[in-house]
Amino acid sequence: MINFREDGEYLILEYTSDYQPAGWIDTKLSNGGEHTFHRTFTVTQKMLHDPEVGSEDTSDEVRQFVIGRTGDQYRCIDKDVLGLKYDLLISNSMVLRRDLFVAQRDISIFGRIDSLVSEQIVVGGDRDDAIPEAEFAILLKNFPTSTELRKYADARVAQDLSDYFQDMSDAEQRLVKYMDSRKNSRTSIEKVDIPIRTTNELELEKYLFIREKLATMLEDEKGYRESRWQDVVADLFLLIFPQYIAVLHKVNLKESYSDPTKPTKREIDLMLVDANGGVDLIEIKKPFEDKLLARGIYRDNYIPHGELSGTIMQAEKYLFYLSKGGRDIEKTIEEKYRSQLPDGLEIKIANPKSIILHGRDDKLSPKQKFDLGIIRKKYANMVDILTYDDLLRRIDNIIEMLRVRAGV
Repeated sequence: MINFREDGEYLILEYTSDYQPAGWIDTKLSNGGEHTFHRTFTVTQKMLHDPEVGSEDTSDEVRQFVIGRTGDQYRCIDKDVLGLKYDLLISNSMVLRRDLFVAQRDISIFGRIDSLVSEQIVVGGDRDDAIPEAEFAILLKNFPTSTELRKYADARVAQDLSDYFQDMSDAEQRLVKYMDSRKNSRTSIEKVDIPIRTTNELELEKYLFIREKLATMLEDEKGYRESRWQDVVADLFLLIFPQYIAVLHKVNLKESYSDPTKPTKREIDLMLVDANGGVDLIEIKKPFEDKLLARGIYRDNYIPHGELSGTIMQAEKYLFYLSKGGRDIEKTIEEKYRSQLPDGLEIKIANPKSIILHGRDDKLSPKQKFDLGIIRKKYANMVDILTYDDLLRRIDNIIEMLRVRAGV
């Protein structure tokens, strides 16, 4: 947890550890290291502020950092703390709190603004170049919707892929059009309170975009490298299943079951983390149509394709290794991926499952779909087998209900 206070001429960021002593940050900052809270506030050892002797803030759970200076009209926050081009000026009349700086999913508000402008950012006060407090309140209330963030992210992906493919989607144009419409809507203080119906409309826009993006990818899946395919689909998966807040890449662990004479290193490609710190695994395969079921029939039954069977076996082994690793693996993951997770979130490996995203089912016969359902049920206690058509159907159902709720 972070708070802000003033100590004479100094503006102080206070970090309080809710789950463990704050000594871990001392270790990280030693020898010239740095740490970023909420992907927004970057601090170093040189910024540590020593509280007065006898202060209640001298506990092991609290660390204080000088992030700026106070002034007659404005507080000045060091540009390096927020990663800006210029120091940030905020009026003394404004109460400093976390949500003034950090939006949902730890998005840096001033970092986003700084990426769009070339001048110093000034909020409140009497300066002619300042953003008025009332207008900034509107910006905070509307900033930025999930639709805006994901369209921006998708436009960046499209830009990266344009080096390899000439025929790209219109993600960048959609982003510009949507941002322009949002900008035109933020003109009066009355729009601070966004009706629930409008929120449903924005969610509808988000899922329409996800649907279009996924469908476009499926039409051109051969044009994607496997690593790029996994990265983009993993980001979309977080939107489709919002209980997950992060996806971790290349998670290493050691096990001594396959070879009792020595530890064996294993690498999990993708690990999902939910809002409570629970983890699941996900295997993202490219959507080949003929990789779900074997071509032949065994005693009038369709059986899993060899690739699907191998993926299931690998997933079950990784789940076994994870469950046997105990707190040591949890701590290893927390330490390695701390910068990608919310501050203080503890990883909990408790009955993890594996999600296998594999293949298409739109061309399967009714009997093949029935047998695939039996296969799914067989492994359902540990593994969820999803097809890309399952994702499309889920998105379509969400879109249909959002249309009803939004009245469109």
